[in-house]
Amino acid sequence: MLNRRILRIKAFKAVYSFTENQSTSLGELEAALDHSMEATRDLYLFLLCCTGPLARESRDRLEAARGKFNPTEEELHPNFKFADNLITPKLEEDPDFQKIVQKKKFSWDQYDVLVRHLWDSIRTKDYYKEYLEAGPNTLKGDAALWMKIFEEEFEDNEELEKILEDLSIWWNDDLAYALNWCIRTMESLGKGKPWNLPPLFMSDLDQSGTKDSDKAFVVKLLRQAVSGFDRYISQISEVTPKWDRSRICVTDLALIVCGLAEAEAFSNIAPKVTINEYVEISKYYSTPESRAFVNGILDKLIKK
Repeated sequence: MLNRRILRIKAFKAVYSFTENQSTSLGELEAALDHSMEATRDLYLFLLCCTGPLARESRDRLEAARGKFNPTEEELHPNFKFADNLITPKLEEDPDFQKIVQKKKFSWDQYDVLVRHLWDSIRTKDYYKEYLEAGPNTLKGDAALWMKIFEEEFEDNEELEKILEDLSIWWNDDLAYALNWCIRTMESLGKGKPWNLPPLFMSDLDQSGTKDSDKAFVVKLLRQAVSGFDRYISQISEVTPKWDRSRICVTDLALIVCGLAEAEAFSNIAPKVTINEYVEISKYYSTPESRAFVNGILDKLIKK
């Protein structure tokens, strides 16, 4: 599930934490890293749990409208296609999915306001109207609708982001990645395949065993960054004589330390790849000037 990009981000966050508080032990950092990695998959599971509540919200609204004192013709003859979609039961009746969801106590019951708001948005969209007009339910068609819902309704949703922030300190930054996996799951279900819990690491999907362990990669990266931290800081100081450490953004320091640690610990990874990865991460987690700064310092130090 987790690829090298997101693992680098998680290692960077652990190193950032260490940069802010160097009394943190390596054991504490590794424990936090483990929690952070598992949390991404937990978010994916939590998001998948929304299919039942949304389908039931649709049915409840249609039933309520049909029972009005003076319903319209459309309300008298509602379209239950979404309420009867074929994807929801594939998850709600899957024993493995339900077992893990119940074990983790994931539920949308207390977020009924968000469910109502999501449904209010979905029902007005062109993609939903096209879905209703496309004929009877099919696995492929229902899965395609859920893919659009995850793509269109969840990202940049402030109400959802507030809930995720309250539920887990790890979840907000991982939302886009978890949604991508929800979409992949819907595509698979639409082909008639059963749901399977994704392995935590992308390398675990490689049945040939030729791909290096992603878990070993991220753990080694963190350990190298922590063990070589003081040395890396000294190297950064040597090539930035006009900057004292207090004037360098902590985020940039952590990114550069991670880049140096990766270059030193993984000689099989091309330096250009390593530099590009941390420059890309800087775009999302640091200042507008960080891209050029991180790129320049890493390039200079790795060449040395």
